[in-house]
Amino acid sequence: MPSHTIEEYLETIYKLSENGPVRPARIAEAIGVSGPTVTATLRRLGRDGYVARPHGMVELTEAGRRAALDVVRRHRVAERFLADVLKLPWADVHEEACRLEHALSPTVVSALEAFMENPDTCPHGHPIPAKDGKISPRQGVPLATVGRGTEVVILRVDEDEEGLLGHLASRGLFPGTRIAVLDASPFDGALLIESGPARFALSREAASRIVVEPVGE
Repeated sequence: MPSHTIEEYLETIYKLSENGPVRPARIAEAIGVSGPTVTATLRRLGRDGYVARPHGMVELTEAGRRAALDVVRRHRVAERFLADVLKLPWADVHEEACRLEHALSPTVVSALEAFMENPDTCPHGHPIPAKDGKISPRQGVPLATVGRGTEVVILRVDEDEEGLLGHLASRGLFPGTRIAVLDASPFDGALLIESGPARFALSREAASRIVVEPVGE
């Protein structure tokens, strides 16, 4: 079984790859370590057959992808349990699950899934991989790209940005929430959002980390 450090790298590479090619510098930034540390760890990952390095980029091999999705599955099942069963605050379960994911055995993960009647997504809207590694394709578009006058429903939010979850929770912006884009600033891209009776501004940076689907699709 990979070490905690290796699991963290595999999970990070998988998540980064969902948004395009992965450079070592992006891994260093995401994990919070130095470039030489990433280089040394990638060398180990390559030696163990988890990553390939085409043109200096970082790609998961099939073995690496399976191992990464196993970590992602444990993490998202743990989040669901913490939020739904233990009733921890929605904005806190990601950090707590980061600690739990390395300790959960396949037997415990399967038991938790069965106990919770096999949830499809984590509390932040991201799909939970199946035991065999299959995962639902991503859908939706960033809220920052939605035009004014459009009504949308939130599908998922970025869970890795420190402070973002607390901000979104304070505005009631959870997966499943229906909102309308009333206006967009031509200067900084900030959006004027309506959610129920409330209206408020949302920065372009925050809106880029919220994935939505137009109502009716």
